[in-house]
Amino acid sequence: MSGRVFFEEKPRVLRVAELTRAINQLLEGNVPLLWVGGEISNLVRAASGHSYFALKDEQAQVRCVMFRNKLSQLERPLANGMHVELLASASLYEARGEFQLTVEQLRPAGLGVLYEKFERLKQQLEQEGLFDVGRKRPLPIFPKRIGIITSMQAAALRDVLTTLKTRLPGVPVVLYPAPVQGAGSAEKIAAAIGIANSRAECEVLIVCRGGGSIEDLWAFNEEIVARAIAGSLIPVISGVGHETDFTIADFVADERAPTPTAAAQRVVPDRHALMQGLRDTAQHLIRPMRHRLQSAMQAVDYLQYRVVHPEQQLQRQKLHLDQLQQRMQRGFTHSRQQQLWQCQSYTQRLRNAGSDFARLLDKQSHLSARLVKAGRTLQIMRQSRLDAAMQHLGMLNPDQVLARGYSLVQDAQGHLVSDASQLAAGDGLRITFAQGWAKVAVEAVAD
Repeated sequence: MSGRVFFEEKPRVLRVAELTRAINQLLEGNVPLLWVGGEISNLVRAASGHSYFALKDEQAQVRCVMFRNKLSQLERPLANGMHVELLASASLYEARGEFQLTVEQLRPAGLGVLYEKFERLKQQLEQEGLFDVGRKRPLPIFPKRIGIITSMQAAALRDVLTTLKTRLPGVPVVLYPAPVQGAGSAEKIAAAIGIANSRAECEVLIVCRGGGSIEDLWAFNEEIVARAIAGSLIPVISGVGHETDFTIADFVADERAPTPTAAAQRVVPDRHALMQGLRDTAQHLIRPMRHRLQSAMQAVDYLQYRVVHPEQQLQRQKLHLDQLQQRMQRGFTHSRQQQLWQCQSYTQRLRNAGSDFARLLDKQSHLSARLVKAGRTLQIMRQSRLDAAMQHLGMLNPDQVLARGYSLVQDAQGHLVSDASQLAAGDGLRITFAQGWAKVAVEAVAD
């Protein structure tokens, strides 16, 4: 029988789900969002509202998924054959082990030039400090006159005028008309801003138009408009497009509103809120004044009640003094009587205890002797029981059993082996002796 046992560690076998999950985590953690261009093919619209398609070029294709919430942001639906540019994250669809792109944004191919132009101008103006928060001015709380720069035919103009009339009617509005789309519109918007500044008749300017594509909003991404807004002596609020639309004008303006309506809401307070605020302020002023008045009235009543004629006050104090003198006299008499009774009681108890003192002393000596004897007897009995228990415990000590030639046999898991049927040839065992232990291997087993 060999005295050494060798255990071989087996390599861990991954489940398929564990492998795909690990690859997916590796992709998501190391591949950033990236723009990819190509042609849409094999478009499938699921009942859930999500779209699945392949993005391909002349040499390769990749599976893509665009979820419903992202599809709702598109200006026109997807179709096979469309050439697009999409911003996506790389991942692995674990259930099928397929590589795919999860689309975050999608635009028609060719818009990349406009986006690049947008980013270049944005970076240039930002470096010049036109976006700095420190140069932006606060809008007036109650403007005396409001200027609006937009097209006469724009739906945004009607929205702004309706909102201003609803929130704070009576505030004069000056319109500086300018086209907000098409060739030459950027120059005319900048000219309208210049006219408003030269007239100096408004305290705030709203530059606005409704939503649209990046081409529709491009006039507000032109440098001439950005510099006109930055150079305006009148604070400018930009309300261009929808909430998701951002233009260079938004960054340069003193404040950006997500929509034209929101811009109108920002430049004037709500009259209903103002009236409610005035009512609340009045209540806050009236309540403490009423409380102070009531407190003063109660204080006067209290002081009036406390005012007493000096002769009446002197009579009360004399009566109180007589009462205290009577109480003191009664207390002194009662205390002296109590002390006399206690002295007589202690004298009688002392006389009664004198005759029994010798008898109680003998009884105490007898009880002390019995207590000492009982303690010694109890100590002898407990010592005998302790000696018997130690002898019995020594007989049960496993070390004593091992010293007589026996040994403990344990398997590889540390369990005691008491039956040969628990073993098989080749099993590793640990044998513990009275002195030391050894590892062995089973060569054969007999019942």
